[in-house]
Amino acid sequence: MSERGDMAGQVAIVTGGGTGIGRACSLAFAAAGAHVAVNYSRSQAEAEGTAQECRAAGGGEAVAIRADVASAAEIDRLVAETVERWGRIDTLVNNAGTTVFAPYDDLDAMTEEAWDRLLAINLKAPFFASRAVAPHMKRGGHGSIVNVASIAGLRPVGSSVAYCASKAAVLSLTQSLATALGPEIRVNAVAPGFIETRWHAGRAMNADAARERTPLQRNGTPEDVAEVVLFLATSATFVTGEIVVIDGGRFLQ
Repeated sequence: MSERGDMAGQVAIVTGGGTGIGRACSLAFAAAGAHVAVNYSRSQAEAEGTAQECRAAGGGEAVAIRADVASAAEIDRLVAETVERWGRIDTLVNNAGTTVFAPYDDLDAMTEEAWDRLLAINLKAPFFASRAVAPHMKRGGHGSIVNVASIAGLRPVGSSVAYCASKAAVLSLTQSLATALGPEIRVNAVAPGFIETRWHAGRAMNADAARERTPLQRNGTPEDVAEVVLFLATSATFVTGEIVVIDGGRFLQ
């Protein structure tokens, strides 16, 4: 097992790994010495750029691998390509996500198609990715899965009712998988609050309002989240089934 963030020789898959929180996680693992599979669906240029940065940041290799995580078959291919390249998987970060911006009181804005796509990426993908990596982790005798959820899974805040429901389900899934996959595999989740990524681009008013209501008087960064993900993946060896809120204390009251 790794200690103090040392992942030399280990392998990590980060879904949605080319941008935002996923990019920060990919770079954090690379800096710790891991080989990193930077998954993407549409952001090819960003993912390839992140993989290049990973190779420059650490002693391991990195490669961008396209797979639409809404498809279990494509997830299986992503895992198979990773194992074929490096022979093992030690860490999975289920970071890929999507949303629909809709007023909470406008129930008609949430179409069936929107629900299906959102649940496929935010909820089904973490399950099928965890299922795909589990045999490889168990064969290696250890593994860590970290699900990137949201504070919206704990409180009715965020972009839509459907988004909140999907992230609440991810938190339940995390605890169920922690029970199912132990003792070899630990499964935890992070629940970020307002993190300044491209999702919030052009919403300066929302960012300012969030900052003012946060005890630490700033909004989060992708690196803030990646730091906790790295800790859960490598150092928190007696922690499983837990949810770590990363919001600067905004929702303490």
